[in-house]
Amino acid sequence: VLELLHLSGRSLPHAVLMMIPEAWENHATMPDDKRAFYRYHSSLMEPWDGPASVAFSDGTVIGAVLDRNGLRPSRYWVTDDDLVIAASEVGVVNVAPERVVRKGRLQPGRMLLVDTSLGRIVDDEEIKGSLAAAAPYAQWLADGMVSLPELPDREHVVHSHDSVLRRQQVFGYTHEDMKVIIAPMAKSAAEPIGSMGTDTPLAVLSARPRLLFDYFKQLFAQVTNPPLDAIREEVVTSVGSTLGPEANLLEVGSENCRQLVLPFPIIDNDELAKIIHINDDGTMAHLRSAVVSGLYRVADGDYGMRTALDSIRNQVSDLIDDGARIIVLSDRSSDSVYAPIPSLLLTSAVHHHLIRERQRTKVGLVIECGDAREVHHMALLIGYGAGAINPYLAFESIEDLITADDGRGMHGLGGMDAKKAVRNYIKAAGKVQHQG
Repeated sequence: VLELLHLSGRSLPHAVLMMIPEAWENHATMPDDKRAFYRYHSSLMEPWDGPASVAFSDGTVIGAVLDRNGLRPSRYWVTDDDLVIAASEVGVVNVAPERVVRKGRLQPGRMLLVDTSLGRIVDDEEIKGSLAAAAPYAQWLADGMVSLPELPDREHVVHSHDSVLRRQQVFGYTHEDMKVIIAPMAKSAAEPIGSMGTDTPLAVLSARPRLLFDYFKQLFAQVTNPPLDAIREEVVTSVGSTLGPEANLLEVGSENCRQLVLPFPIIDNDELAKIIHINDDGTMAHLRSAVVSGLYRVADGDYGMRTALDSIRNQVSDLIDDGARIIVLSDRSSDSVYAPIPSLLLTSAVHHHLIRERQRTKVGLVIECGDAREVHHMALLIGYGAGAINPYLAFESIEDLITADDGRGMHGLGGMDAKKAVRNYIKAAGKVQHQG
């Protein structure tokens, strides 16, 4: 990938910074032009977060860069005869201490670069400053990139208890889901406390209907090495994303950043409404959205689901050809005649179809689903192609819990503000997602 980016016309440091950027999202004092440089390139490709210390060279320049976390050691010495030594530890080459004129440690997200044609070490700030000034990145972002919070607000819709209960039954909600998972997240904005790993019976051996998500669980706890604490290290972590078409990775221009910026990939019902109506006034045709129903006829059984998936895949391709750049896959409006296709199956079917048809980079996928409620569910949907997720029934269930029991509430949510409870749920999911 690095060679491809370099051969496309970018300098080697430019290509490296595209792949391994420093932590810029929460860097309050970063210059605006450098922030624009990183924001622009974040719409082209996701960062390589490491942990990694990477050395690179094209025969003229040679350098090293540390990932944003800085969890790999990288030290360097410069001698009086212009020899530069960089390694994971000092002392890998025998050098008399009196010959060392400069020594240091590579900082997180920083670059050490030697330009042999100039015969000098190029400073990190000089490298990034020149790259940030090479194109009008800030102007391109202002012209093409849209932030979700800046879109016009939509009217909030509150659903009745009977409506929520019926759909909870459709999607297999249990009292345990409400009491142990959803209510604690909505109340305290923290993940539910439980043991690591899972000792529940395998879904494939269960005699009861199970969610498709349950077939994708590990029996052991898998952790990162080195361990990451996203709460204490939030300056170097980010869960923001972009949604929409992705232009040619090998070209530089304003078309590459015509996308929608999401603070978090889990969006509430009002934010989804913003996306659905994003082009109502005709000013954002480059982000025009379309809703595709993810339902199938119950009476047709397995055949009906397969037929519905084929129809949905073709419908999505046709919408893309007609100019849609955001597709919302929705399982709302299920009833006794039409049942929801499992959101994970629906997402993966459309995602891989678009890859086969070479249309995947033309569109962003939003999943409006009633079956997702755990962070594991959200992570699977993102892993199988979702750009944003709206677990609408989880949010409506939270609102229902607050007003349940004649307004006294249930599971400790009585008296809470509904908006705050929903934001708490999303925040809790973010904490787990940081560490997952």
